[in-house]
Amino acid sequence: MNPHAKLITSMSLIVGTSITISSNHWIMAWTGLEINTLAIIPLISKSHHPRAIEATIKYFLTQSTASALILFSSMSNAWSTGQWDITQLNHPTSCLVLTMAIAIKLGLVPFHFWFPEVLQGSSLTTALLLSTLMKLPPITLLLLTSQSLNHTLLTLLAISSTMVGGWMGLNQTQTRKILAFSSISHLGWMVMIIAYNPKLTLLTFSLYTMMTTTVFLSLNHTKVLKLSTLLISWTKTPMLNATLMLTLLSLAGLPPLTGFMPKWFIIQELNKQEMTPAATIIAMLSLLGLFFYLRLAYHSTITLPPNSSNHMKLWYTHKTPNTTTAILTVLSTSLLPLTPLITTMI
Repeated sequence: MNPHAKLITSMSLIVGTSITISSNHWIMAWTGLEINTLAIIPLISKSHHPRAIEATIKYFLTQSTASALILFSSMSNAWSTGQWDITQLNHPTSCLVLTMAIAIKLGLVPFHFWFPEVLQGSSLTTALLLSTLMKLPPITLLLLTSQSLNHTLLTLLAISSTMVGGWMGLNQTQTRKILAFSSISHLGWMVMIIAYNPKLTLLTFSLYTMMTTTVFLSLNHTKVLKLSTLLISWTKTPMLNATLMLTLLSLAGLPPLTGFMPKWFIIQELNKQEMTPAATIIAMLSLLGLFFYLRLAYHSTITLPPNSSNHMKLWYTHKTPNTTTAILTVLSTSLLPLTPLITTMI
């Protein structure tokens, strides 16, 4: 991509996200979302591959539909209440339409079908942006309006997303699709707690972003797009694959790694809110996702596969160390001892 075009696109992403997360007026928030959508489209379609063009069209249509629903929701709320303030969402129909719109934006079940397909048609770097940065503005809108929305509907969306994200990721062999269903499952955990403890949602999103960034950067470094390639990538970067295994286990939420912290906090908060059945269900459903995390972790370890692979083994070559990936790996695996300090902050 042309450096000037890349600079404009990157700046537009930053500006659009900043406008949405800092605005109090619905029109300004909608404007930021539109800038974000238009900025990410060139990044998805830059390879000019038919699959990338298909992913671009799917992304544009779904995001346009969600943006139109957000605009309709805010206008109907302003029509009935006379308020354009984001926090003053009081009209029941507007609340329902907004919940649907944000569910489409985030890729929550049952509006999740576009997300794995778009990630599969994008490069690993663009898929990282779609999984992390592009989720921030809709989550911010959900945080600002969470007290007005139907808590039962949010809980139903959360449990469904956790279940489908784990269930549909079981038989995937493409790493981008696996991480897409991982994102859907983690969004279920965030939406589950958003109405009761918004700070905990922000903590979960921050840690998820950090761990997912580590995984995507590691896969991008070794150019791994599917499990069969991951099987023999250890000959290329053995140490990176070993640390990738720990990051994947952290993303699965296994103690004593960092990923255990947000799930621990969320289950604890749900018990405080007398939602023990919901906490039990979402904890049991997370075991579905644990299977494909463990499969990814097994494939990334420094072990030969039990069966022969059709792929040629890669020669070991000396790679320059990536400082960013190293720092993120350490943070993604060793922040659990800071739990008492974080507890005082939330």
